[in-house]
Amino acid sequence: MKKYLERSMKFEEYIGLIDKLLSEGKTTGPNQSDAMLGYGQINRRRMSRLDRTISVSAELKAAAKQVSRSMLWLVITEGWCGDAAQNIPAIEKIAAESEKIETRYVLRDENLELIDRFLTNGARAIPKLIALDAETFEVLGFWGARPAAAQKLFDDLKAQGVAKPLIMENLQRWYNADAQTSIQKEFVELLKLWSVRATAAAS
Repeated sequence: MKKYLERSMKFEEYIGLIDKLLSEGKTTGPNQSDAMLGYGQINRRRMSRLDRTISVSAELKAAAKQVSRSMLWLVITEGWCGDAAQNIPAIEKIAAESEKIETRYVLRDENLELIDRFLTNGARAIPKLIALDAETFEVLGFWGARPAAAQKLFDDLKAQGVAKPLIMENLQRWYNADAQTSIQKEFVELLKLWSVRATAAAS
């Protein structure tokens, strides 16, 4: 994992890269079609809105404060990804609640060998968060690419043969209705689990 951390970006660097590419009429990744650029522009605006509006629950704040051993959260993502735009602002808000958590970002399509170790139902779905012990770089666990309820919706619609664009529309409606509640509930439990694993690994 160390080599991926060495090539990773802080959140500010990741956002800076997205903004620079968008100013040049581009997005991240090898596919530079008009459609992908459009997704990149929409999702950058979505991230900005969520950054302003997400409020971390009291339960999640308490769980974050209980983290006793330093972690690195390595997030695999791309600037055009709708799920990343919905979930990364929440991930950043959660991490900010603990002095023991630091986030790093890498692009999926530049690190296929990494994402292939953390597939979602056989797919290179993003964002994928890999929780690492900050000292040993041991993998404590992972999350992604979506909250469990959103993943079930995706899987069900896919099994029904619904076209990908319509699946994504349904997912965005789900995210809007959920208002980041599900991801926060999931991370309350994940923080506890990863903290226990980190402590056990250190002993």
